[in-house]
Amino acid sequence: MNGLRSGLAQVEAVQTAIGDGNQGVTALLCVPATLVYLASEAASGSALKIGGETCHPAEKGAHTGDISAEMLADAGASHVIVGHSERRADHGESDEIVAAQASAAVRGGLTPIICVGESLAEREAGQTLERITQQLSGSIPQGMSADAFVIAYEPIWAIGTGKVASPEQIAEVHGAIRNWLSGKFGPDGANVPILYGGSMNPGNAPEILAIDNVNGGLIGGASLKADDFLAIYNAAI
Repeated sequence: MNGLRSGLAQVEAVQTAIGDGNQGVTALLCVPATLVYLASEAASGSALKIGGETCHPAEKGAHTGDISAEMLADAGASHVIVGHSERRADHGESDEIVAAQASAAVRGGLTPIICVGESLAEREAGQTLERITQQLSGSIPQGMSADAFVIAYEPIWAIGTGKVASPEQIAEVHGAIRNWLSGKFGPDGANVPILYGGSMNPGNAPEILAIDNVNGGLIGGASLKADDFLAIYNAAI
């Protein structure tokens, strides 16, 4: 919940720097619903993509205050985040709801970024991998194609805290996610992008992005300033 029209200069700065982009690296800014259209206009003519931060499972109807995948796509979005830990905690979004949102995203022409992650208590209890596989099983819709979605691993205890999982911890979880995807989708599971989302910043991005099965980042605070976001983008090239 950050961003006003006055902040569109940051989007424009990213758009200018990225230009036609670099093959193999996707740049995406997921902005508040109020800015999706304006941000997509600001990103026009570049490789920069714009996404939403959540969507309702339904296409339309009596759901005052919600936004559908179709609405986001109509405003210029190409992606949408579903199942972010803050949505799960603040709005009680279960794996079942997240799966419905992911299905809705595909229905509306968007690519869902499906988030999974463990709490500090689950980490300390040695339940991380159990929790992650449970969320994967429940949050990825049955019958969804492996090329239709992205996974983001966000250790809840590392979001906005400045704490970052160690390279060994990240490698363990991302490896487990990859193994689960390969078991579920066969060879196609090797191609599902897995993003790391836990206080990634310009300083630690090169090390994290070099870890096996880390295919990008789900950036939080560092995405609010164009210079920081671009530093991470450049580290991925």
